[in-house]
Amino acid sequence: MNMNNNEVKIKDIIEKMDLKNLTPDVELEDKTVAVPDINRPALQLAGYYDHFDSERIQIIGYVEYSYMQGIDEERRIKIYDDLLAYNIPCIIFCNGMEPDQALLDSAGQHNTPIFQTGRTTSSFMAELIRWMNVQLAPCISIHGVLVDVYGVGVLIMGDSGVGKSEAALELIKRGHRLVTDDVVEIRKVSEDTLVGTAPDITRHFIELRGIGIVDVKTLFGVQSVRETQNIDLVITLEEWSKDKEYDRLGLEEEYTEFLGNQIVCHTIPIRPGRNLAIIVESAAINHRQKQMGYNAAQELYRRVQENLAKR
Repeated sequence: MNMNNNEVKIKDIIEKMDLKNLTPDVELEDKTVAVPDINRPALQLAGYYDHFDSERIQIIGYVEYSYMQGIDEERRIKIYDDLLAYNIPCIIFCNGMEPDQALLDSAGQHNTPIFQTGRTTSSFMAELIRWMNVQLAPCISIHGVLVDVYGVGVLIMGDSGVGKSEAALELIKRGHRLVTDDVVEIRKVSEDTLVGTAPDITRHFIELRGIGIVDVKTLFGVQSVRETQNIDLVITLEEWSKDKEYDRLGLEEEYTEFLGNQIVCHTIPIRPGRNLAIIVESAAINHRQKQMGYNAAQELYRRVQENLAKR
């Protein structure tokens, strides 16, 4: 299990958010952002810099823009120089608003990029924060297979060679979707949500022992893969042992933990002749049923208790 520390490149933000670069002479290659939060620098433009989060992306909305338009040029230049002296990652103007030449000149001197978007301030901020939270979420890489089964993100784990990839291939043939095989990158995007993705280098590929690498997207079409998936359920495959007791009722949930989040986990013993795809499908459907308020094990327990009471 590997832990990754993330930064987002400014160039990736430009591409993702479709921003117009107003300072093409500013070098962007090494510029990154390490925090998912943003800041609207209204107080800073007014001269208050206590507790200023200078490592955040700075967003200029209509309020900040209107305020600066009402200030004489000499004072405006001083305000810009003070703000840009903090080595902020970038400034983004919303609503298609144009920065004045004084800001562009100061940005060039301080090597700070200025961007523009036609989107409204609120919607742009919400989308940028959501995307940045995913990109900068705590991330680990684990060995496993992640598939979308009836909308349930199922992470299949187990020792090498136990049959994870073969189970995933059978699920794909049954109409479900592959997220990643072999290596799963897990990001904690909230206290309740883990999102799994594939490393770029192995995306859409499955390794089958004796056959080699299979390109799932090419063989089965774009409907057989997806880029990301919330992780809702973990299934651990292991060789069946006659000396081990396996849960046959499921009255109490078992959990495994990733990045501090608890995920429901089932341990499935492997024996020749067991159809793993159907077992995984059933586990996914049963998980959805429990989420909707119905627990088959509890219903069986209730019927047994009622039967005993009648006797």
